[in-house]
Amino acid sequence: MSIATPLRSDHDVQTAVEDELDWSPELDAASIGVSSDDGAITLSGEVSTYLQRTAATKAALRVRGVRTVVDNITVHSTISNTPTENDIAKSIERALEWTAGIPTTVKAEVNGHVVRLTGEVEWNFEREDARRAIQRIKGVDYVENLITLRARPKDASAAKHITAALERNASLFGTDITVHVTDTTAKLTGSVHTWAQRRTAEHIAWSSPYVTHIENQIIVSWF
Repeated sequence: MSIATPLRSDHDVQTAVEDELDWSPELDAASIGVSSDDGAITLSGEVSTYLQRTAATKAALRVRGVRTVVDNITVHSTISNTPTENDIAKSIERALEWTAGIPTTVKAEVNGHVVRLTGEVEWNFEREDARRAIQRIKGVDYVENLITLRARPKDASAAKHITAALERNASLFGTDITVHVTDTTAKLTGSVHTWAQRRTAEHIAWSSPYVTHIENQIIVSWF
C-alpha cells in the first residue's frame, strides 16, 4: 500500500477533514462545519454530546496537513428528558466512585451542564482518567479540568531521563525533540510528523516523577 504525499492546499486539507469526520461513525458530519486557513482548522456547528465534540477534534487532528484545531462546536443535547443538574451530580458521584484509579481527592462541581473538576492527585494520568469518566456522562456539555498535581522535588537529571524515554520509544523514531526542565516544569520543543507523536511525547514527559507542569511547544511539521 502506498500513501499519497502530504496534503498542501487549504481546500485539500478542508476536504480531507470533512471526509475524516464523515468516516467517524460516532459523528454526524453534516452538523459540523469545517474551514481551513494555512493548516489551521476551525470546527463549528452543533453536536448532541461533549464526547462527540472531543471526537470531532481528534478526528481533525488525524488528518495530514492539519497544524492546529480551533473548536467552536457547541453542545446541544437532543436527549428527551434531559438530565437535571441533580441527576448529573449523582451520575458524577457514581462515576468517580466506581472508576478504578481515580483518587478520592478529586471533587466535582456542577453548574447547569458544565462540570468543574478540582483536587490534587499524584499523576497526570489520574487527572485525565477523571476527565474521561465525566465527559461520557449524559447531560454533560463541558468539563473544566482544574485538578492539580502534588508538589514534587526537583532533580537535575529530569531532562536526561525524559530524553532517554523519548529516544527509546519506537513511535517517535525520526523526530526531533528537545527537553528542558526548570524546577518541575518540562518544556518540550522541536518537531514531529503527526499530532499523535506530539501527544505521545507529552505523555512520556508526564511519567517523570519530577514534573508537575508541561509546556508542549513541539511543532507538527508534515512537509
